[in-house]
Amino acid sequence: MTVRIRQATLADLGAICRLRLQRTDWLAERGSDQWTRQGRGLPIEIFAHVVGRAVYAGETWIAEKCGEPAGTITVNDRADEGLWTPHETAESVIVHYMIVDLRFAGNRVGSHMLAHAAALARARRRTWVRLDAWTTNTDLHDYYRRAGFRLARIAGPEASGPSAALFERRADSWLPAVIPSVPREAESVIRSASRR
Repeated sequence: MTVRIRQATLADLGAICRLRLQRTDWLAERGSDQWTRQGRGLPIEIFAHVVGRAVYAGETWIAEKCGEPAGTITVNDRADEGLWTPHETAESVIVHYMIVDLRFAGNRVGSHMLAHAAALARARRRTWVRLDAWTTNTDLHDYYRRAGFRLARIAGPEASGPSAALFERRADSWLPAVIPSVPREAESVIRSASRR
């Protein structure tokens, strides 16, 4: 079954918060402090407020599979202070809060959402899809590497948050490779040469 991406509405905010809580618990069971209060993650009330503003601004998307919310992603042109330079931010879209429902893990939902972010970047004439990942979550870093991203750097002490691992991928890298066509004249030359 295919993954359908649609713009989130305020009616989706409860589902988005449930996804965040579900994933936070799953990560904690595996020893990660990502999104926990101990790890300096946003409390769920603040997360709901921040994502609610992004939904209202048209920056948040829902991935659906089998008609059910399977994931969420926020894409805009803003980064937390101290992460990307103003030049880097100006030439990219920034991915935030990408979460896949555990029921749909392994179904390439995240890949579809990242491809959607790349399509948004190309539509806005931006060169890069960039994101910051939780600094200590090396499994997440490996996920983004497998998704074609490269680690640009770990942000310095000027970055105030716990997500300082900076990843990037060119927006045009999601496009299929272009196979050059052979002009008709060249085809006839090739055919006649092969008959000799």
